[in-house]
Amino acid sequence: MEYSEIAQRKQAQLWERIPQEWRLSPSQIPLGMHSPAESVTNVQYDRVNVLGIPRSCGLLSEKELNITENWDVQGLLGQIHSQKLTSKEVIGVFCKRAAIAQQITRCLTEPLFDSALRRAQELDDHINRTGSPVGPLHGLPVSIKDCFHITGVDSSVGIAALAEKPAKANAPLVALLQSLGAVIIAKTNVPQTMGALDSANHLFGRTLNPLNRQLTVGGSSGGEGALLALRGSMIGFGTDIGGSIRIPAMCNGLYGFKPSQGRVPYGGQTDGQPKGKGRMSIQAVAGPIARSVADIDAVMTHLVPRAQWFGEDCIPGAWPSPLSSFNQRKPVTIGVLQSDGLVQPLPPITKVLNEVAAALRRTPGVNVIEIPVPAALAKCQALAGRLMSVDGGITMLDLLESTGETLIPWLQGRTKRGKPLLLSQLSELQAQRAEIELELRRKLWMLDSGNEQKVDAIILPVAPHPVPELDRYNAVGYTSSFVLLDYPAGVVPVRKFGEADLERGVELETKTLGSWDKKNRELWNEKTVDRTVYLDSPLSVQVITPRQHDYELYQAMELIDRVIKTDRSKL
Repeated sequence: MEYSEIAQRKQAQLWERIPQEWRLSPSQIPLGMHSPAESVTNVQYDRVNVLGIPRSCGLLSEKELNITENWDVQGLLGQIHSQKLTSKEVIGVFCKRAAIAQQITRCLTEPLFDSALRRAQELDDHINRTGSPVGPLHGLPVSIKDCFHITGVDSSVGIAALAEKPAKANAPLVALLQSLGAVIIAKTNVPQTMGALDSANHLFGRTLNPLNRQLTVGGSSGGEGALLALRGSMIGFGTDIGGSIRIPAMCNGLYGFKPSQGRVPYGGQTDGQPKGKGRMSIQAVAGPIARSVADIDAVMTHLVPRAQWFGEDCIPGAWPSPLSSFNQRKPVTIGVLQSDGLVQPLPPITKVLNEVAAALRRTPGVNVIEIPVPAALAKCQALAGRLMSVDGGITMLDLLESTGETLIPWLQGRTKRGKPLLLSQLSELQAQRAEIELELRRKLWMLDSGNEQKVDAIILPVAPHPVPELDRYNAVGYTSSFVLLDYPAGVVPVRKFGEADLERGVELETKTLGSWDKKNRELWNEKTVDRTVYLDSPLSVQVITPRQHDYELYQAMELIDRVIKTDRSKL
């Protein structure tokens, strides 16, 4: 069967799963939403923010708006566990809001509304019978990236050849979430191959950014980003090998948390790759996207200690960590890393990073230092890229060609069939990786001055550019490097891009660092971009900590987020 016919069937199934009473009127749906097929190649959208549509569409009552807008994870769980709200009414309204989000952004792949409502009723029956919740996340509405298996549900990841092949067992993360009482309400959209940074595929179409439809929603967990921004879920889970949690968080003004390997179960997925590839090359991780640092903490506190009993890829962990350097050392030392040494950040990115550094310097108990860019850091992007493609892309391209599926625009010119690496070549790459890991451990955390950790956390850009237009995301090294190094890494939103950030008429005059840097400047050169497209888009910073210092990453993100909000309140 040709991919276009499979796509029509999947899109029809998706639409049928949205109840008639949850459907928007045609006048409420922004232009460009009616043809998923055309959306893959279309990058001409109006500059529209759709965040207000769930509130203005008339489908949600005041009580339903209160449930979906006025609680964080802990607060909502408190309402459910005290039986002030039932799981069924909470899950029902989040399913409805997710359905609205789908109609204005194309963020979903598999609505799970019927099964979610059945599970919610089971949770209500249990708490009514026993007086106790099933688990600490009893009744929490959760969404997950399409790649995670759920029994009886497709994990097609936007590839026609993988459609209509329902999973036979739950992914370990799904089993863990369900054991804690969470309810999975939907699976979310991804880019074709999950190897692009703009979430478009021929099966479900292009997911649009609810903040500005001219800008990318990010990838590969782009559907999660759009759904969370529209409050169609309380917390979402994505995966990250090149930045796929952090980039959608940046693009949608959210908080992203990429843990170290072994903290959150990753297995039980479809990704179109050879089985076991990650154990030989570079291993992706799973983690949350959320609307606050507190929501990340509320979920990770239950996942990390239990992960080893669900995921074969997980290790024993504690949350909070009793060995946290934040608890042992004052002042806390935050490093500032201005660049990856390969692509120079554009002016608004440098500006917002320095604003955060200045706010931290004004904070008692915080020591801020500039970290010289280590030469080894510039080597990470290319090495990560080579390790991601050790199989030559053969399995993935075979899948696409089996239904005649063409590459999406972002992948054209970037994806081609190669030769699998020999064992000797792979060994050499891993040896290079070890050398870089050793050098950066000294240069970033010990400052090359001994054998003790001197720096608790580092702030740096998420990307060297603002949230770009559709299909124009450029440099992935700012995020992929920390998967290669297995550093926990998070995203904290800072503020919106404003008029003062435009710097009209001022162009970059510094020497370019190379081809990637030259390409990045096209996102700022007034001859190749209208900078006003960035107005009101979110500006964020990335935070990293050493390998396996995941709780310290949470602590650093909480500190930085608090400092940013305190600083903004004074303006």
